[in-house]
Amino acid sequence: MHMEAFLWLFLPVFVAGGSALLSFYIMQAKMEVALAKERESLAEARATISSQRVTLEERIKATEEATKRIAMDEFMQEFRVEERSYVRESRSLNASKKSMVMQERLFFRNIPLSNWIEHEMIVEEGKDLDQLPKESVFTASNGAPLPASEGRLPISKLIEFDPAPVVKPKRDNGSLVPARVVAFGAQ
Repeated sequence: MHMEAFLWLFLPVFVAGGSALLSFYIMQAKMEVALAKERESLAEARATISSQRVTLEERIKATEEATKRIAMDEFMQEFRVEERSYVRESRSLNASKKSMVMQERLFFRNIPLSNWIEHEMIVEEGKDLDQLPKESVFTASNGAPLPASEGRLPISKLIEFDPAPVVKPKRDNGSLVPARVVAFGAQ
C-alpha cells in the first residue's frame, strides 16, 4: 500500500507536469504563429517604405529636373536678339551694287553680349552709268522725241483681253510698243 499511496501522491504532480509541458508547447506554437504574422507585417511595411522611398526619390529627381528646366527656360528667355537692317549702295567707276544689310547682336537683359554681326544679301548689281544706253526708248531712232500722236496711245488700244495674253514688244518707227498687255482684274 505504500506504493499505492505514493502513486496517488505523485500522480497529480505528473499530470500537472504533462499539462504544463503541453500548454508550453501550445503557447510556443501560438507565439511562433504570432511572430510569423508580425514578421510578415514588418516585411510588408519595409516593402511599402522602400517602394515609397524609391517613389519619393524619383519624385524628388523629377521635381529637381523640372525646376532646372524651368530655371533654364527663364534664363534663356532673358536672352534676346536685336536686329536692324538697311540698304547699302556702293558705286564705283565701272559698276554699282545695291545690297540689303541685316545686323544682329545678342543681349542678356540689357547687356550686349556680342558686337553687331552683318549679313549682306545682294539685291541688285548694275552696270556703270557710262555703260548705260544714252538714248531713251521713248525717242525716235534719230534722237528726236516722238510726236504726240505716235508716242501716246489710248489705254483702250494698249489693253487686249485675250485668254492667254503675251507681251511681245515690236518696233514701230523706232519706239517700243507692246503688242499685248496683260490686263489685271476681271478677265
